[in-house]
Amino acid sequence: MKVLDFYADWCGPCQMLKPIIEQVSKEHPEVEFEAINIDEQQEVAEKYGVMSIPTLIVMDGDEIKETLVGLKSKAEIEKAIAA
Repeated sequence: MKVLDFYADWCGPCQMLKPIIEQVSKEHPEVEFEAINIDEQQEVAEKYGVMSIPTLIVMDGDEIKETLVGLKSKAEIEKAIAA
């Protein structure tokens, strides 16, 4: 399982989400977290239809399991990766 974390350095909610992502990734080493800066990787954001940030896309292989848009709690992220 992989979580794509779409963010930008200038995005306040993205910066607030960062420590939550770091904590979840430490507690769930079986899940790969990939941070994608939309300013540097616009083509990836376009590929996944990311319209606002922060956006987390939970992937199982090549399949999108869930998309979370906006600042989310640790519990909401853990629920998405457990589904």
